[in-house]
Amino acid sequence: MIGGGQGAFIGAVHRIAARIDGEYELVCGAFSSNAEKSQASGLLLGLPASRSYSSYQELIEKEKQLPENERVQVISIVTPNHVHFAPTKMALENGFHVVLDKPMTFSLEEAKELEKVVKASGKLFCLTHTYTGYPMIKEAKQLIKAGAIGAVKKVYVEYPQGWLSTFLEGEDNKQASWRTDPGKSGIAGAMGDIGTHAFNLAEYVTGLEVTKICADINIVVPGRKLDDDGAALLKFNNGASGVLTATQIAAGEENNVKIRVYGEKGGLEWHQSDANSLTVMYTDKPAETWRTGGGYTSSFAQHNTRTPAGHPEGYLEAFANLYRNFALTVKAGLEGKEATPEELDFPGIEEGVRGMAFIENVIASGKSDLKWTDFTI
Repeated sequence: MIGGGQGAFIGAVHRIAARIDGEYELVCGAFSSNAEKSQASGLLLGLPASRSYSSYQELIEKEKQLPENERVQVISIVTPNHVHFAPTKMALENGFHVVLDKPMTFSLEEAKELEKVVKASGKLFCLTHTYTGYPMIKEAKQLIKAGAIGAVKKVYVEYPQGWLSTFLEGEDNKQASWRTDPGKSGIAGAMGDIGTHAFNLAEYVTGLEVTKICADINIVVPGRKLDDDGAALLKFNNGASGVLTATQIAAGEENNVKIRVYGEKGGLEWHQSDANSLTVMYTDKPAETWRTGGGYTSSFAQHNTRTPAGHPEGYLEAFANLYRNFALTVKAGLEGKEATPEELDFPGIEEGVRGMAFIENVIASGKSDLKWTDFTI
């Protein structure tokens, strides 16, 4: 692991997710840009001092020198956005598979360059868009793909949070400080941090791509340097329209992710607050509630379900599904086998590039006087 040391939030989540299915063992790390803090974090996690490195460069260089049966195979990178590109590029070019936290890079330019690196390296790459890991999100995707609701006509996706409804970065809050800092987060705040999740969810579930955008981007909290609230009208490549909202100033909200998709013959609705349920709506009969663990669900939903029906599976399990599918794909390659479609179902470099394109397009649209702007990469 690179990043995720003492005081970090997402690093612990990645480690838990990786461990759930017993597919990974943490063997080394460079957990902080501060050498002493990195060493201390490694020791707390039970690593020997010899594999608690002082920098990501040292980790990659020294691990590469180890015998193949001893060196690390997958490097998980959980640093702030401005420290995504360089360690990912170096890891891939030195023969390591990579799992990277989202958004993929600091800029679209970096994302395009990283796409070339991934393709040239021949190594596998996973981007942790967590919400695509939920079984009933996978079920929604498969139902739409099978034509259960007909051609998609309307999409609503929203991600409201309330944790930044005050000037938290002024209180020495580490998570708020880097996420609201243009030098570390990039050109977007809320739209980069959670808007990318909403965008990815809309494209993943529908199987469509956004082609045009019309955005309203706001900085609500005085003194903040990056957007903390916004909405965008979307046009998709099949002619469907959509609405995306992402805000971090909705006081009292937690992580209330929702998506609704309406087609010619019906609709689907999913809320993270009741992640085991998917509402399936019809034009000619009552709505149904489909549940995680039901024998009627698709192979994709079942592959990503661990417990019998009625036992809630949540955020950590969804996160773990990305890690497990990635591990199974890596292992299939090591064994000279083809990974199954279910195992290959994790976000990759293409989703990363489109996510960074979303950030640049939504911010540009928010600044533009035009009603609609083309979604460009």
